[in-house]
Amino acid sequence: MVARHAGVDGVLVTDLPVEEAGEYLRAMQVHDLAPVFLAAPTSPDARLKRIAKASRGFVYAVSRTGVTGVRQQLADDAQELVRRLRRVTKLPIAVGFGISNAEQFAEVGKFADAVVVGSAIVETIERNPGREAVAVGEFVGKLSATSQRA
Repeated sequence: MVARHAGVDGVLVTDLPVEEAGEYLRAMQVHDLAPVFLAAPTSPDARLKRIAKASRGFVYAVSRTGVTGVRQQLADDAQELVRRLRRVTKLPIAVGFGISNAEQFAEVGKFADAVVVGSAIVETIERNPGREAVAVGEFVGKLSATSQRA
């Protein structure tokens, strides 16, 4: 598979429920790629077990219900979801969806293994035409500095 040779380790297909992923899981195994599934705060424990069993590399915990995007506040659901996932997997748990600033990043870093800030990076790029890379570097630097102080 070209993806593996290009350095890709895994794939997250956000619209693919674990219950419908049989063919995808077989292809990922054949090509030595890690499937990553989303776990939502509304997922029942039985579904979290299934997600954890099918995932490789890490589990992506959705911090809130709804759609991704920059938020002013972190949802309370995230920490409880991570606790529930830790009961069913030893895989690292990444938390994302709506994490948009250094304070939220540091807060999530206290209970999760990784923090995803995709929408915040996209927004940073959009706000800084002509200096996208510098702006993203500055944003990531602020995240890093805040998490080191926490």
